[in-house]
Amino acid sequence: MAPTDSPLTPERILEATEDVLRRYGPAKATVVDVARALGVSHGSVYRHFRTKAALREAVAGRWLAPESGELEAIADGEEPAGERLRLWLTTLFAAKRRRAGDDPELFATFLELARDASTAVTCHVERLVAQLERVVVSGVRGGEFAAPDPAAAARALWDATARFHDPVHAGEWQKPETEREFHEVLDLLLRGLRA
Repeated sequence: MAPTDSPLTPERILEATEDVLRRYGPAKATVVDVARALGVSHGSVYRHFRTKAALREAVAGRWLAPESGELEAIADGEEPAGERLRLWLTTLFAAKRRRAGDDPELFATFLELARDASTAVTCHVERLVAQLERVVVSGVRGGEFAAPDPAAAARALWDATARFHDPVHAGEWQKPETEREFHEVLDLLLRGLRA
């Protein structure tokens, strides 16, 4: 183990864990590998994350966090609800596509992690659906949308666009026709919401 001068923080552990996951994959990566990469004992890692599962949940949550913040700002913007909804879904799709293309190893790792880190993924999806619901509610209040149950409408929007944000469909995202198909689905959904 190499000594380290920097204090051991959860953030440093998560960064090292991502590197270890890229290198070894989720099936082979261990907490000992993470500790070795940091130059500390595995007990030091466990002081911050009580279990391997907790560490994996935290990595999944960290990986999902950036897109949530950007989408939050769009959901709470001042533009008309239809524009916000279009921008929100377009931004989500672009972020997912970018992530799959920019860091394919971590993206593939995340797919495996997501199966185990169900709490982080479930919380993330609930946060995003709640953002969609806020957009729908503002559209209903402004007379732009007709949705008697905004929560159900938000969930339907999420489900109807799954092909463009659920990582299981990542293999389709780079096909040339996918962009056109995304906008066709989006146009249909917006027409269906109009008051």
